[in-house]
Amino acid sequence: MKIAISGKGGVGKTLISAGLAYHFVKNGLTTIAIDADPSPNLALTLGLSPKRSRQIVPVSENKELVESKTSTEISGVYRLTFTVDDIVRDFSVQTPYGVNLIVMGTVQSMGAGCTCAANAVIRALLRHLVVERDEVVLVDMEAGVEHLGRGTARQVDTMLIVTDSSIKSLEIALHINNLARDAGIRQVFLMGNKVADEDQRNAIKSFAEDNNLQLLDFVPFDEQVVKAEMHGETPLKYKDSLALKSIDELGSKLAQLG
Repeated sequence: MKIAISGKGGVGKTLISAGLAYHFVKNGLTTIAIDADPSPNLALTLGLSPKRSRQIVPVSENKELVESKTSTEISGVYRLTFTVDDIVRDFSVQTPYGVNLIVMGTVQSMGAGCTCAANAVIRALLRHLVVERDEVVLVDMEAGVEHLGRGTARQVDTMLIVTDSSIKSLEIALHINNLARDAGIRQVFLMGNKVADEDQRNAIKSFAEDNNLQLLDFVPFDEQVVKAEMHGETPLKYKDSLALKSIDELGSKLAQLG
């Protein structure tokens, strides 16, 4: 199962990514979580300490790794064909909740150092993970599908677009939905998150209906999640969390959808 999770910054897609990854591990499935967000924090949510999380060098910022994969003897020319299976072996991090984590990072600007080479490594690694491996793979993405590439996107089983009830988040969700459909992703669902009351639930539901978005489920607002994030802890530690119980149910639903 290959799942991409996207949405506007701050809507809580990292919690859903971590909660789903932990759900699949608890059900006996080897799971790789990919942090491809420009501000990576999936490591913290999967239970790594702030100190250990800061020690992880994103693949896109690992100049030695990127150069070893792409450099040639000609200045300004880099290789487009290279293996990446060793990156999974050597650079994935085992987290306390049994999920293997790879911090992918992202390309910040077209003028930043070896941007083209780093981008090539990211895309090749994503393609390898999505297309060629058998594990459950969850990709916590920025608000778009650009890094997947059209060929890789078609191999993703499901994209979850996470939104809260704000119109900004919903409009971005609609844009991501259109990008994902154009890229050929087979199943694209809207996920309501941080839903505190019936008014917020109805706002998300009405927007989905008005714009032909397929709404899959809701995750309630949860004070325990806020408390955990405030103290730099993982919400996964709270066994009675309403949000995590909802994410567990979401994982079961996704497994049935295939």
